[in-house]
Amino acid sequence: MSGADIGGLQTFPDALQGRDAWLDPFDWYAEMRENAPIRYDPTRQTWDVFRYEDVKTILANDDEQFSTSPRNIAGFQEPPEDEGFLLETMLLQDPPRHGELRSVVEGAFEPRSIRELEPRIRTLTAELIDEALVDANGELDVVDALAYPLPVIVIAELLGIPHDDRDQFKRWSDTIVRGADEDVDPEAFVQEQQQAGQEMAAYFLDQIERRRQQPQDDLLTTIATEEGESGQLSHREALGMCMLLLIAGNITTTHLITNAIRCFDEHDDDLFATLSDEDGSLSAAIEEVLRYRGSVQAMTRVPREDVELGGKQLEAGDGIVVWLGAANRDERQFPDADTFVPDRSPNQHLGFGHGIHYCLGAPLARLETRVVLDELLTRLSDITIAPDADLTPVRSSFIYGVESLPLRFERDE
Repeated sequence: MSGADIGGLQTFPDALQGRDAWLDPFDWYAEMRENAPIRYDPTRQTWDVFRYEDVKTILANDDEQFSTSPRNIAGFQEPPEDEGFLLETMLLQDPPRHGELRSVVEGAFEPRSIRELEPRIRTLTAELIDEALVDANGELDVVDALAYPLPVIVIAELLGIPHDDRDQFKRWSDTIVRGADEDVDPEAFVQEQQQAGQEMAAYFLDQIERRRQQPQDDLLTTIATEEGESGQLSHREALGMCMLLLIAGNITTTHLITNAIRCFDEHDDDLFATLSDEDGSLSAAIEEVLRYRGSVQAMTRVPREDVELGGKQLEAGDGIVVWLGAANRDERQFPDADTFVPDRSPNQHLGFGHGIHYCLGAPLARLETRVVLDELLTRLSDITIAPDADLTPVRSSFIYGVESLPLRFERDE
């Protein structure tokens, strides 16, 4: 699965090809919601869906009218045996197989299990902040210091990945989800992504075999136990599960953290000082971040049968991109939708999806983001994005965030 597509669909429309457009796509979303809420793009051979009710309807019917599997796309070509691991993940499987795959690891991501991780996550966050502040001199890049390393460390520890291998993991996952820039040779770009996927697969094959021989208390052992003739997972499903957990377990959280800081900074210079973990205001503000600048802006679906939606006829096998980022700014659902409202309630956003494919890692992403922001707000004051910051959007067709985010602050002694 290339970063330039989701499940075989090219998601980037022409309007979002430029850097500035992807940094703030929301004016284009508004135009589409008003003038072309469901439209067919002949260049991409894909339907785009922008309004909240239509997006939610599609996501709510994954088990009936719509599929997440790219194998249902008209003209789909199966990738080579050593490249199609991500196709076997729960993300791209329909019921009943989706539920069977999800059940293998969902116990580790239940809210109670995740709450037990808070002390460890808080310790890791404090250590990372201490390390960053040694030479910070009133400024640090929150991506390098916190938003990038913390989620990688946490998911690596859950999987049971050795400490020395974490940076390699981050490189692999970043490469796989990245979209191609206009000045990049397409063939070389695809080869780079395929190479990253093959290297990651080879690594996990070795780790799964090690867990069979020497089981440990980690998710890799859980997956290894379920892989094989006597277990629930096929060989490719076991590899796909490992790769999905690694990629989804760090990429989206990294950008949720940085998107939150952008939202807080843009809203009010005093907002950082007023949010609190104790009174719930920080958690509420994070929910508004998920609506206002969610880490995942798009998902794909495929009609199982001919479907009429919003007066348009979608045929079985058509590609569909549902724009979560546009749905979450729909005035029909959210009053004053283009305003960041930290205490918005109710807030039925689609930041983690909806329906049976609702994000398995949502509790972990929320916890990590809350802990990071709470520690920053507790230990630093006068936090602002550096005035000279040159924000560069992550080049992905569905992940939304920035590559770096330099902050200026005062240190609370």
